Amino acid sequence: MLEAPDAPPSVEPQVEDALVDDVVEAAIIEEIVVEPIAVEPEAEPEPEPEPEPEPEPEPKKPAAKKRPVRRTAPASPAAKAAPAEVALSVQGLSKYFGGSPAVDAIDLEVSAGSFFGIVGPNGAGKTTTLSMITGLLRPDDGVVRVFGLDLWDNPTLAKRKIGVLPDRLRLFDRLTGSEFLYHAGALRGLDRPTIAQRSADLSAAFGLEHSMHRLVSDYSAGMTKKIAIAAAMIHAPRLLVLDEPFESVDPVSTSVVLDVLRRFTQAGGTVVLSSHSMELTERVCDAIAIIVDGRVLAEGQLADVLDGKSLEQRFVELAGGEAAVEGMEWLQNFSD
Repeated sequence: MLEAPDAPPSVEPQVEDALVDDVVEAAIIEEIVVEPIAVEPEAEPEPEPEPEPEPEPEPKKPAAKKRPVRRTAPASPAAKAAPAEVALSVQGLSKYFGGSPAVDAIDLEVSAGSFFGIVGPNGAGKTTTLSMITGLLRPDDGVVRVFGLDLWDNPTLAKRKIGVLPDRLRLFDRLTGSEFLYHAGALRGLDRPTIAQRSADLSAAFGLEHSMHRLVSDYSAGMTKKIAIAAAMIHAPRLLVLDEPFESVDPVSTSVVLDVLRRFTQAGGTVVLSSHSMELTERVCDAIAIIVDGRVLAEGQLADVLDGKSLEQRFVELAGGEAAVEGMEWLQNFSD
């Protein structure tokens, strides 16, 4: 007999379980969705404080000018001023005539750029001294140096630096002024264009430009001195030695010559002159020497030599003029 097939397993419990699971899941989802989430409200940002207005800048006061502060470095042996250049140095200069000293062991020192005056009575030895200084007369003893050059050991180089106005002026007076200056320049080795230019400059400086075509023999005493000084300066010497440059010269010509000489010293030149005019020497010279009987009785800067007196008073004091006048009371008794 045939057996009846097995009945299929029941699916109901499985369906129910599935339904229950769906209901539970739906309830959970609903609970999750419906239940509100508590969210904390965000705190509102606090308003930033308004920036305080910046104070207006005060107008700047003009800065006070700073006075320069002079700082003096401490003195030290190395910082000492350099000694001034010596233009003329004379040591132990002597000259004898017939066994008598005309110049007796003279010592002189002349700084470059100075105006040096030599004064003394007649026969004191001024001209003899200047003649030996310039190489016109050989000394019996002593040394002469011109800017360090021994005048007698190296005469050619030393004399190039010297311009001379000698005593007892002797000129080629049969030449015109132009010819005379050309002759002086040619003797110094200058070329023609240089002589022409310097002659024009010198004649204008001395006020001779309108007299250069005339013979020197027709010149006045003042014009003769001016053309002679121009001849001494034409080769641009560093040292001028002038023996009595203002003798027999009128005040106008003297003023012109002094102006030229002052410009010469301001440019660095050196002037040594002799003169009998005490007032003029005191006015123009910055250093002097007083020579009496062939000896230097006083020498140095003008103020040091004068010692508060005038040059004439100091000269008479040293030369003994006051003593010479004493003892002549008989002049007060006039003869009838």
